[in-house]
Amino acid sequence: MKVVLDAMGSDTHPGPELQAAIDAVELWGDPIILSGPKEELEERIRALGGDLDKIEIAHAPEVLTMTDKPAETARKSSTNSMAVGIDLLKKGDADAFVTAGHTGGAMATALFRLGRIRGVKRPGLAPIMPSMGGPFIMLDVGANTDCKPEYLIQFAVMGSVYAKQAFSKSRPRVALLSNGEEPGKGNDLVRETYPLLEQTDLNFIGNVEPKDVYAGAADVVVTDGFAGNVFVKTSEALAKFLSDMIQTEIKSSPVTSLGGLIAKPAFKRVAKLLDPAEYGAIPLIGVNGVVYIGHGRSDSYALLNAIRAARTAIEGGILEATQEAIKSLFTV
Repeated sequence: MKVVLDAMGSDTHPGPELQAAIDAVELWGDPIILSGPKEELEERIRALGGDLDKIEIAHAPEVLTMTDKPAETARKSSTNSMAVGIDLLKKGDADAFVTAGHTGGAMATALFRLGRIRGVKRPGLAPIMPSMGGPFIMLDVGANTDCKPEYLIQFAVMGSVYAKQAFSKSRPRVALLSNGEEPGKGNDLVRETYPLLEQTDLNFIGNVEPKDVYAGAADVVVTDGFAGNVFVKTSEALAKFLSDMIQTEIKSSPVTSLGGLIAKPAFKRVAKLLDPAEYGAIPLIGVNGVVYIGHGRSDSYALLNAIRAARTAIEGGILEATQEAIKSLFTV
């Protein structure tokens, strides 16, 4: 199994990527491909004591930056680290591609160079998120701001396939994100999508409100990219706000400081549960290849977990299962 890692993706590249590649080789024994400037990467790997027999370098002299226009760059540049890495995946020289680079650039490059799974209208970003009832998958969270009902139906199908593999559930519960549980609630998109989901053979449980999402009501939460992105960013901001407030209040007096010290192990467990680094990266589901996109702030631990997630997707045959699900449920 070979995973290609964009060595120039994270905000502090290539340090985190190099360490993640070294750790991955030691952990799993399979070779890792790094896409980036060959001479620089080889020199730095040697300095870190990495094994160049197991860490291959695919030369990519250019870097896609935050100021680049994703669609234009995807069409014109074939020598940046994303394009080179994804081309390896397309040619079959790698089984998955992982990057912590520009999200829009990664999506545009994957779409342009890999294309969509036959029959898929729009790929979706599908993070795994925590809830009181266990993890759940939400999609889309930013790849498609404006959606049609048929897109949401396909998100539900692809999310269900992903949940079967990620959670080992034969019939994942699929729900529509809405402002109320009743079938008539929601905007036009939600109301039009609801009866269409009822006609599928998915385990569709109806609408779900945000409060019930975090209570663990569903395994797959379907929404458009605008609402999904707002949901995720609000959740991240609220988690940080509460964490900061709790820390401030704990330090406000000797009594609460003592209580905080006693509860410290519990706080650490919660912090780990909420830490995006534990999940590593988000899969771009619907493109014709296994592609994972991490946060620009990813450190080597987050990138190692991103590689782990990609390996799990390969082992579980998620691409093939998604292709089959789309083929069987839609006219292609």
